[in-house]
Amino acid sequence: MRPGVEGPTLVLVVAVGVLFGCGVVLLLERSLTRILLGVILLGNGVNALILMGGRAGAAPVVGVAPAGRLSDALPQAMILTAIVITFGLTAFLLAVSYRSWYLTGDDEVPDDIEDRQVRRAAERNEPATADLGGEGADADPEQVDPQLPRRLRPGDGPG
Repeated sequence: MRPGVEGPTLVLVVAVGVLFGCGVVLLLERSLTRILLGVILLGNGVNALILMGGRAGAAPVVGVAPAGRLSDALPQAMILTAIVITFGLTAFLLAVSYRSWYLTGDDEVPDDIEDRQVRRAAERNEPATADLGGEGADADPEQVDPQLPRRLRPGDGPG
């Protein structure tokens, strides 16, 4: 570091570490609500990390202070971009979790059928086989979705 220039405080470094750690732990959960919270925490951690890379100083407006004392405007612009990206991803995950809850009644991410087959093959130490295709989408058991339970709406059913 240059003399007279302060670096990031320990509190900010610890806060970034906690945000990243909690975000990763929540991303590894099976509930879409927790995954959504993990994405939000990771987005805030990225914003704080970018903030640490900037130079502190006066407002980045020419004529307000000498050129050497102005703050760096690039991290501020990057943080605004990261906020927009995080907001878009949050809106998408919120829509996916609502749709999952509406269709199935819960927001848990189910196992994929092919993932189960790969895990069983790995437990038996079998080599992975390639899907050669040719049977069509309706005859391929990996591509057929199981029937999801339909939620009753007001007016459905007897009476």
